[in-house]
Amino acid sequence: MLAGRRIAVVMPAYNEAKLIRAALEDVPRFVDHIIVVDDASEDATTQVARAVERPIELIEHQTNQGVGSAITSGCRHAFQLGAELTAVMAADGQMDPADLSALLAPLIAGEADYVKGNRLGWPAARKAMPWHRWLGNHVFSSLTRQALGVDLEDSQCGYVAMNRRTKEALDWDRVWKGYGYPNDVLSYLTLGGLRVGEVPVRPVYGSEQSGIRLRHVLFSIPFVIVRAWLRRFARRRELAPERVL
Repeated sequence: MLAGRRIAVVMPAYNEAKLIRAALEDVPRFVDHIIVVDDASEDATTQVARAVERPIELIEHQTNQGVGSAITSGCRHAFQLGAELTAVMAADGQMDPADLSALLAPLIAGEADYVKGNRLGWPAARKAMPWHRWLGNHVFSSLTRQALGVDLEDSQCGYVAMNRRTKEALDWDRVWKGYGYPNDVLSYLTLGGLRVGEVPVRPVYGSEQSGIRLRHVLFSIPFVIVRAWLRRFARRRELAPERVL
């Protein structure tokens, strides 16, 4: 527990047998529930996770459904376990466990319902991030700000934490299943009037291999952003008569 709150960490995983052990062992001890969602890995991800000497809840997808779907499964399970606050951490160690308490702090203080990590706001982020990831994050974050009308510096960061209000407000069946998931969640939350915060987190890049492919960059993520803009535009049209009145 942290500040008297029951905490869960959801860890989506796909072919992360080489890195998931260290990621699990580094999860802070104040976390009450660690939920690993193996999205039909083709390696020994599940076996390695089971061998870690700390309590872990394991969910196994029979078919690969995408990172968004894995996160959805984990968050739903965290809700069923009674977790008050839930964070998402990568199985490849790309998220610094030391930043978790800072990510949870605005939720504990009642200042936000959903908090995103901001790698671009970290000192020397440009040196810490591969140039193409740094540039891509700037481009997609800029497009997301324009599409949603929100002031977030790093919309693409998957290091997030949420309270029960967020978990209850989201229609998990409608959330995008693959890459682009963070943008889709932001769209639903901003339209629903939930409070979204952002805190700097350290960019971590090492021997992991990104699952993002060119098709995600050229098609999937732009599609999700455009869909979010259309969703916001439709909502504004619905509210227009009320403004007139």
